Amino acid sequence: MSDNPYITLEQWRSLIAVVDTGSYASAALYLHKSQSSVSYSVQKLEALLNITAFEIHGRKAVLTTTGQLLYHRGKNLLAEAARIERSAKKLSAGWEAEIRLASELIFPTWLLLDCLHQFGLESPHTRIELIESVLGGTTEALLTGQADLVIANTIPPGFLGSALIHLRFIAVAHPDHALHRVNRTLTMQDLQAERHLVIRESGSKRNSKTLTMEATQRWTVSHNATSIEAVVRGYGFAWFPEENIRTHLEAGTLKPLPLAEGSERFATLYLILADADGAGPGTRRLAQLIREGVAKECHLKKGLD
Repeated sequence: MSDNPYITLEQWRSLIAVVDTGSYASAALYLHKSQSSVSYSVQKLEALLNITAFEIHGRKAVLTTTGQLLYHRGKNLLAEAARIERSAKKLSAGWEAEIRLASELIFPTWLLLDCLHQFGLESPHTRIELIESVLGGTTEALLTGQADLVIANTIPPGFLGSALIHLRFIAVAHPDHALHRVNRTLTMQDLQAERHLVIRESGSKRNSKTLTMEATQRWTVSHNATSIEAVVRGYGFAWFPEENIRTHLEAGTLKPLPLAEGSERFATLYLILADADGAGPGTRRLAQLIREGVAKECHLKKGLD
């Protein structure tokens, strides 16, 4: 018996379009085909597989149990076919013309820019689109296909990633802030009486409370740089990745808060390829440069400690 498939991608596409749009007429408009052509493709699929994909309820075509199975597997088949085509185009054209990178704001900006600069020296004609995001926004960029490469705080189901960097957050305020004038170890009650600076989670779903606390005063901003500037100006306190405020700590414009507990928090970031099998050579090289950059900086810090 031949292993060659009986069903064409166009026939699968017709079936899926009828389900997604709700009718043969709408599917025809979506596919820019005649309604009779769409109907014939679905009927041909049913005949070749000897199954019934739809049942007519009134004026509406409803999926049978078998049809539901075919629908889900057909969508996976079309998605895989699209991934293969994208991979083939990337390989035939050499390095990608554009790479989309989504990165958590807490990843050290200076380190990311150094990696991008090194990549630019090797592939000056590859455009980089950097999506700076927070928590759910980073994951959303991966799940919706907006990014080829992601630096995220979690690995969503269905993706493979590797631990990239372990960040240490410290609670800080300006040296002249009221919290530093208490002249004793601080409690949570002391913090709750002052303004807390937090970063708004990006993406369409904003429900995470990571690194936040209940406070009578709070400013929620969209970018890490805004939050740091506000704390440097003495407008509140916040937890920041130590790497992102190192220059301020050295200059004395930010000072760690003497908390009784909770002065440190930690987060791990992961490097994830959106399509591990079909990633182009440029995307893979950028991922390698980011790994090497992090490994080098971590090694240097260990040697200096």
